[in-house]
Parts: sequence; C-alpha cells; structure tokens
Amino acid sequence: MNTNQELEKLAVTAEDLHADLKSEKPLLVFDLRLKEYFTHEHIEGSVHAVCDSRAKETIMPRIPKGVKIVLIDEDGTMSAETAGMMVSYGLDAHFLRGGIKSWNKNLVRKDTHTIISPEELWSKIKKKEGDLVLVDVRQPDEFSDFKIQGSINIPLSELFNKESLNKIPKGKQVVTICPHGNRSMVAAFALARNGIDALSLAGGLAGWGQVLNPRIITREKVTILQVEKIGKGCLSYIVGSNGEAIVIDPVYPAEKYVEFARDEGLHIVKVIDTHQHADHVSAARDLAKLTNSKLYMSRYEQYDFESNRIGDGDIINVSNSKIRTIHTPGHTGGSLSYLLDEKYVFTGDVLFVEGIGRPDLRNKAKEFANDLYETLHNKLLTLPSETMVLPAHHDERTLSKNGTYYTSIKEAKNLSILGLLHDAFVEKVVDTTLPKPMNYEKIIQINKSSQPVPTSDVANLEIGPNRCAVSSA
Repeated sequence: MNTNQELEKLAVTAEDLHADLKSEKPLLVFDLRLKEYFTHEHIEGSVHAVCDSRAKETIMPRIPKGVKIVLIDEDGTMSAETAGMMVSYGLDAHFLRGGIKSWNKNLVRKDTHTIISPEELWSKIKKKEGDLVLVDVRQPDEFSDFKIQGSINIPLSELFNKESLNKIPKGKQVVTICPHGNRSMVAAFALARNGIDALSLAGGLAGWGQVLNPRIITREKVTILQVEKIGKGCLSYIVGSNGEAIVIDPVYPAEKYVEFARDEGLHIVKVIDTHQHADHVSAARDLAKLTNSKLYMSRYEQYDFESNRIGDGDIINVSNSKIRTIHTPGHTGGSLSYLLDEKYVFTGDVLFVEGIGRPDLRNKAKEFANDLYETLHNKLLTLPSETMVLPAHHDERTLSKNGTYYTSIKEAKNLSILGLLHDAFVEKVVDTTLPKPMNYEKIIQINKSSQPVPTSDVANLEIGPNRCAVSSA
C-alpha cells in the first residue's frame, strides 16, 4: 500500500480519534514524534513509540490482531506511510489526518518513561515496596513453567478487555513482564490507553535471570559471600581470607564478582567450578581471565581449555584457609565438593537444602544413581553433623534463612529420600521423571568448549527455571 489514495483510506479525523478514546474498544495510539515533543504535550491515552527495525521485528508482531492502531506525527505525513507499512503486516493501522496539528481537544503534559531495568525492579522488590504489581503477560502455560514470585498472569490479548483490567489493583506501580520485553512493552502501551501507568521489564525474564544478589554467610575467621542469581536460583560463592578470595561456581555477569569482592576488601586470586553445569553458562573462564586468577576444573570431566585439573584429596589454599577436594559423582561423573576448613562444604548439584542432584542429564541415570547413593551416604553424610552445606542451587519453594540458602549435614540426614536403602533409592531416583533444563545440551557443550560465548547470548540460553534437583519427598 503506497498510493496516496490507498493511504487516505487509513486516515481518521480528530473527532474519530476522540470518540475512539472515549469508547472501550481495543485501541493503541502511538505518537511517533520526537520524545521531547511528546513529553511537552500529547493526546491523553497515547504513548510515545519509535518505529524502527527493532519495533518491526519484535514489537509489531506481538500486537494482537483486532486491536485498532492510530499513529500520530506532526502533520500526518510520516504516520500515513508507517500505517501503510503496518497494514501490510496484517495490522489494523490508521493515522491521524493532519497529525497533532489537527487535534482541537486538550493536550496533556507528562514526563513519561516506559521501561524498568531488572536491577531497578529487584531493588524495589528487596525494599518490599507495597505499591508494586507485577503483571506477567505470557500465556498461562508459559507462566506456570516459571515466573517471578508474586506476579499475576494476564495474557497480553486479555489486557484489552475491562474484566481483565479490573484484576489490576488501582493506584499501584504496574510492571509488565514477558520473556524478552516485547509483549510487555505492548502491554504497557495497552494499559496506558486505559489510564494505568505501567513499566515494561527491560529484557524480560531473560534479563531478570541475570540479576545477582550477594548475601553474607559468615565473616568469622573466613568471609563467605553467597551470590544468588535471582531469576535462576543459582548459588555461587566468594570465599575470602586475609584479603584473598576464591570464587566457586561463578555465573554471568562475571564482572559483578570483582565488585562484590572489592566491597569486602578482597582480591580474587582463584576460580573453581564444582562440576560441568547444565542449566547455566559458567563464568569461571571469563572471571579467571578478568582477574588474572588461577582456574581449577575437575580432572574427571572433559574440558577443551587449559586449567589446573584437581581431584579427590587435593588441597587448594586461600591465604590461611584450606579447601579439601572431595570427588562426589552422581549428578555428573566428575562432580567435586569442596570442604572449607573442615566446617563448610560446597556441594554443587549433589546435595541441596531440600533435595539431591538428578543423575539423568548425561544419559547414564542408573549408573549415576548408584554413584549418587555412594557419594551421599559414604562421603558427604559422614562429615561432622554441624558442617554447613552450601549448594549451587535452590528452587522457588526453598525457604531462605535471613535471605541465604544453606543446611547442615545433621539436617540433610532427615531428608526422606536419604532414608531409603540402596536399591529403593536407585529405583526412586531413576524412575523420577523431570523436565530437562532448557538448552541444557547446548549449555553443556559451551561449558566444556574453548570457544567463547557472547555474553549477550547467555541470558537467552539460560531463560527458564533451574531443573537440577530431585525432591526429597
């Protein structure tokens, strides 16, 4: 559609648009002018939008069919062409004839912004700001798979009817959520048309999955900082002694560990992984390069890059503290646990607060289940009862202790699954059917490969819940 006569069929008058805004029909009004012009004055119910290549690829395909779209510019010239282009995409697009100059009703002035970063959202959640409402606009099956705790589900297409809008508490700060921030941006536009101020979560759940939150476990004799990857439940650790630090199971963004360590007066000198991870991309190599640290990996697993290979009984020193390596196969064949000063054990994905590691991600479920039983009963559970267990994950049902996640050997012995005899244990673990972590095969290949992965790809690879545990129930 490119002739003036064809485009003229898409024109609406100021009176038409005013009537549409007063109605309850599904409507999106996009103001295409420069942001400063929009902020200075605009039609109430309209939102500022940029029609660029990103919008064509990511935003436009998410607009539900049957929603009327009206575009506004200064005089109707650019908006007419853009409306024609949107119609060719199958959208019900129109433009305001004569642009904003033709509008003879009131204009409003408002300094608006439409996005919130994952870090800003996490800060608000931590502060427990009571006026926050999280609206996840994915489909119900997507929402049930994983979500930000406390969010409500209203699919994007339903945000254009009054019944759904009534589910959103009035007078609250609304944040819309989707996988990558595209549907949620359209949702924020739809809510604005109905007088509800909403912010779209930038980067969506993929971006949310990259937020790291540090919490202190202890500062007695040795410093242990637990770093939680909020959207995944991944747990990594910074262990410091006399100004030196080792990082266990780092995740992306790698540079955050430098910041967290520096805040504790620590300098990272060593980096280790407990095992070859399947649900997140290890940042161990990048962090070691970033900090010029020694990199340690299990000698029982295949890696295509150089590292210091360690195994059962090896000692890693961090200033005055000693870390003893224990070979703990079961989740993977080469899994290692690290016993710090005989008081703290970092168990990777072998033993969790409320469960144990799954043995089926390397297609050797029965063999690894046997190994897992031996590891748990003959290695980890033989440690002193007061030994603190610090795992590499928690799930969304795990209760924290003052914001941190840990258990003890004494408490772990009470897990019901650890009360089973060998054959019953193996049978239960092998017969437990669990969904696989998303992209797990690709992530395993990345974690063993010498090829660098663009950090921009990490968020998309990791999107989704962690699925490395077998419940104790």
